[in-house]
Amino acid sequence: MSDNTCIGIIGGSGLYDIEGLEQANWQTIKTPWGAPSDDILTGVLNGVRMAFLPRHGRGHVHSPTTVPYRANIDALKRLGVTDVFSLSACGSFREELAPGDFVIVDQFIDRTFAREKSFFGTGCVAHVSVAHPTCPRLSQAAFEAAKAQGVTVHMGGTYLAMEGPQFSSVAESKMYREVWGCDVIGMTNMPEAKLAREAELCYASIAMITDYDSWHPDHGAVDISEIIATLGANADNARGLVARLPGLLGPDRASCEHGCDRALEYAVMTAPGKRDPALVARLDAVAGRVLGN
Repeated sequence: MSDNTCIGIIGGSGLYDIEGLEQANWQTIKTPWGAPSDDILTGVLNGVRMAFLPRHGRGHVHSPTTVPYRANIDALKRLGVTDVFSLSACGSFREELAPGDFVIVDQFIDRTFAREKSFFGTGCVAHVSVAHPTCPRLSQAAFEAAKAQGVTVHMGGTYLAMEGPQFSSVAESKMYREVWGCDVIGMTNMPEAKLAREAELCYASIAMITDYDSWHPDHGAVDISEIIATLGANADNARGLVARLPGLLGPDRASCEHGCDRALEYAVMTAPGKRDPALVARLDAVAGRVLGN
């Protein structure tokens, strides 16, 4: 079975100034989970549909905790997005993962605690697997796009998702690095990745390193101007990476060989006669394929 590719990009507002984006239009999308972070910029690049969502909203109005993750994923699914690329600024726990490098994340440790983490619940229970929370096919495309852009990119890494908005203490940073073996730290990829899996969307995470976390002995000596310069370079490289994705994925899409787009196949536990009609109605975009709505 084949379908049309529609690439969703979740990241900072600076990513969306993509040269050659045709039919560009900011759309207001309503969801049963509330309003997404912002309007969504849709368009066509090299024959492939794309949708760009500012995770924190234009002007950075949402904290990591208050980002409306469920509404964001629902809105992308409602627009017909098939493949989601998440780009986010992260700290590094490894000397070799230097500021300016990109890391293609393949695992997460979720330490967030103040966010709604599932579309499902009382009245319609479902359990999806996030043993492998990112899509290898999309991760490979992101890796190739970063290399072609000239970025130093690392394939694979564990992302520690913290609640924030404060950064880590030195003790926390050392524990995440030395005891738990994490590679990067950020505040926004959870529950985003879990919700993408529930929505049967392929998902890849690109961590853009801005600094070493507080474990590093020279952390306090980092000049803010250096961080700002790194952020600017990362944004330029991220735009270049995103612009290369349509050529790598192409307009025609086959079913995901890793099963991301069939994650709900056997996940819904609640018997049909016991399902809450109100919740089932809210799941129309996310789970309509298996719930029949």
